[in-house]
Amino acid sequence: MGKLGGLIYRHRKTVLTFWLLIIIISVVFAIKLPSVLSGNGFEYKGEYNETRMLLEKEFGHAKSSIILVFERTSSVNNRDWNQYIKETFEDLKNFDGAKSVTSPFDREGMIKDEVAYGLLAFDKKAEDLSTEIDQLNKILKNKQGLTVTMTGEPIIVQDLNIASQEDLAKAEMIGLPIALLVLVLAFGGLIAASIPIVIGVVSILTTMGAVFFFSYGTDLTIFILNIVPMIGLALSIDFALLLINRYKEELHTKSIKEAIEISVATAGRSIIFSGLCVFIGLSALWFIQIDIFQNVALGGMAVVFISAFCALTFLPALLAVIGTRINKFSILRLKDTKTSIWHRFAKFVMRRPVLMAGAALAILLAGLVPVAQMTLSIPGTESLPAKYPSRVAFETFEEHFIPKDKRNEKKVSIVLETKGSILDINNLEKVSILLDQLSKDKLVDTVDSPFSATGIKEEETLSQLLLFGQKQQTAPILDYFIRDNNMLIEVYLKTTDHSAKAREWIRDWSSRDLGLTTHFGGAIKFEQEIFDEIFEKAPYGLLLIVVSTFFILMAAFRSILIPIKAIIMNILSLSCTFGIVVWIFQQGHLGVEPADIALILPVFVFTLVFGLSMDYEVFLISRIQEFYLKTGDNTEATISGLTYTSKIITSAAAIMIVVTGAFAFTGVMPIKQLGVGIAIAIFIDATIVRMVLVPALMKLFGDWNWWFFGIKNKVHTKERKRPA
Repeated sequence: MGKLGGLIYRHRKTVLTFWLLIIIISVVFAIKLPSVLSGNGFEYKGEYNETRMLLEKEFGHAKSSIILVFERTSSVNNRDWNQYIKETFEDLKNFDGAKSVTSPFDREGMIKDEVAYGLLAFDKKAEDLSTEIDQLNKILKNKQGLTVTMTGEPIIVQDLNIASQEDLAKAEMIGLPIALLVLVLAFGGLIAASIPIVIGVVSILTTMGAVFFFSYGTDLTIFILNIVPMIGLALSIDFALLLINRYKEELHTKSIKEAIEISVATAGRSIIFSGLCVFIGLSALWFIQIDIFQNVALGGMAVVFISAFCALTFLPALLAVIGTRINKFSILRLKDTKTSIWHRFAKFVMRRPVLMAGAALAILLAGLVPVAQMTLSIPGTESLPAKYPSRVAFETFEEHFIPKDKRNEKKVSIVLETKGSILDINNLEKVSILLDQLSKDKLVDTVDSPFSATGIKEEETLSQLLLFGQKQQTAPILDYFIRDNNMLIEVYLKTTDHSAKAREWIRDWSSRDLGLTTHFGGAIKFEQEIFDEIFEKAPYGLLLIVVSTFFILMAAFRSILIPIKAIIMNILSLSCTFGIVVWIFQQGHLGVEPADIALILPVFVFTLVFGLSMDYEVFLISRIQEFYLKTGDNTEATISGLTYTSKIITSAAAIMIVVTGAFAFTGVMPIKQLGVGIAIAIFIDATIVRMVLVPALMKLFGDWNWWFFGIKNKVHTKERKRPA
């Protein structure tokens, strides 16, 4: 690593020129990235998807629909109200992008007092309708006391994209100035404090430019806009903070070239190991075959690699050019390390290891308590800020036109497939038996089918009616429920939103032999498949993270005990984090409106923070190991390591907390929860764990910390007996 530092020093101008070209190219494509992002990322190739395609192909269901919600004030009379709706649909005759257009006058029940709705059906997916939405925005006009608002999945998807971009800008406006302030406090000068921000921005722009090209091979979710900057800014600033701190430290007694070489050799080694931990943590998301997890793995791994590469090449070259000028424009005078508060705190912890370890463990275990009450859900319309017109309009539509017991979150769509016509008597008998079984189920509220629609219970009578009855009477029923050898039935359950009981119900029924070929669909089936995929595959990712982290840390520190302690402490601190997140968001404390925890949160926070928190483990233990190899004294090495790294770890954590915590002030709920969750996890890890629990346990275990199958570490000054 030292040779790399020397090489970069000698070719510093070439390295900077190379990076300048990368930045220019990256900016061009990073600007285009939002245009290729779409959807919330919850796409899974399961039975739900197959049933949805069957409904589209056989029953003519639209791939997506836009709902037009009309509203009037009490001052508008019925004549003007009806005229406004008719004029709106007259204007829509010039719009040819829709598969079908349904006005409130086409069906009974689409107008109620001051509210009405219309439907536009499309043969395109929700995320592919941006052009059509732009056209509709130009066509649809509001009048005095009369409004029309678009809503439905296509509009909500687009609004989530817009909200995500606004949230990113808001988070950056909050996070970057405070991060700069923290860096000034850490380094005492403006030049040194500005460099990590530059490294962070360069890493993010480069990554977003690279991620643009991934769109040619895979669908990218809109959450990429939040995830890449959230991880990239925090991680790249951390890396820069570590290397700059070591460079400034070495610059007191070494030349610029030597300072660069030593910094890359020591801090660079820590950056590689910590970056590897984060990279592997994110790679664990590949096990889960859902777009949003694959996207985050892709974007996250890319930003980790680029951040580390930038910190090991661009940053040393920049420092080589700046040289001693890094100490110019100093604002604060930094205290000597040996007399700092960190040195006194380190000695305080080491004198009372049992008490400090016990207190830290008690706090972590107390935070665990609410975890058992965690309720997970897939983000939907409620992810949008409450005041967004599309969310308000959708809630208005549901309130006025969809009974609570007939809403999508309670509906299971089942397509029954038979050999020969579904209206054959034998087939109808099988259907009747299934409907009887369903209606007797305690969790079933109602079942909609051709039997319930006609009020006929006898199979033969129903067959005769639908085959030979008057078309005016039978057409609506046949059109909705019957297609050749397929029949659609809709089951409504007595469950609450995102209910575990509903998922268990559909899991049970879809696995049964019902005497017919069945295809299950609907929101409940969708949720069940997503939950099952995560809970089935996440343990494999967890195993990868734990095992790989153990071997990486074992190789880095030539120790068995240190990686075991690190893994256990990480799991404990993350569990405490989840408990606090439940307390804040689900139980509605600190002025937060109660909301379910986004399903992505536990998986993302674990995979992200497990790796990110290893930064601090590697930073701290690397320095302790340095002193231990010089002195052979575990206690003194721990005190010195804690003294020299506490400030940098605290500063790095503060920056990461600010950068991720800034998303707490954003509007998209899953991102808000994710930002707060990561910020809390980092705070716990950098304070209770790294500053208290780690040194206390290092003291308690003594030289056993460095036991490595009886192989002794090379101590530079004196050999001490260690456990064999």
